[in-house]
Amino acid sequence: MSTMSSIENTLPLPPDSAPLQRHPGLRVIAIYEVIKTVCLVLVAMAAFHLDHQQNFEHLVHWLEHLSLADSNGLRWKLVGVLVAFGPSKFVAVGAVALGYALLFGIEGVGLWLGKHWAEWFTVIATGSLIPLELYETLHGFGWLKLATLVGNVAIIVYLVRIALQPRPNH
Repeated sequence: MSTMSSIENTLPLPPDSAPLQRHPGLRVIAIYEVIKTVCLVLVAMAAFHLDHQQNFEHLVHWLEHLSLADSNGLRWKLVGVLVAFGPSKFVAVGAVALGYALLFGIEGVGLWLGKHWAEWFTVIATGSLIPLELYETLHGFGWLKLATLVGNVAIIVYLVRIALQPRPNH
């Protein structure tokens, strides 16, 4: 029995049964997409929770009385934005967040499973946001905005290079 298994281990696999080459970058991008998905689901849950007037008022009250020595300006800006926004618009925020979560989740799972369509799907979805990210970076510069823009361009370039590689026919 040990002789048979050692012979089987030395035989080459037929070309159509060889495992597809996995690119480690695809796994990294898939994890990044899943992290974005989880974060957006949490944002949606919070937004749907803030739809109720009482919950919204509790959050505003909490922020007004929060003691943060070095971020008081940021806190009052946030309170101002929340009050101007009002609780009724949080349903829209939650729906948009869930929509993007679904998009990023599809990208992440498809990339994790090594699906060719997921590479192109991610290129198209990520590429469609580049003009907005470029506008945001140029008109309100921030290092995080620039890093996001550069990171997404790098993801697109990487995925296009992977997607254009020849694949074995099945």
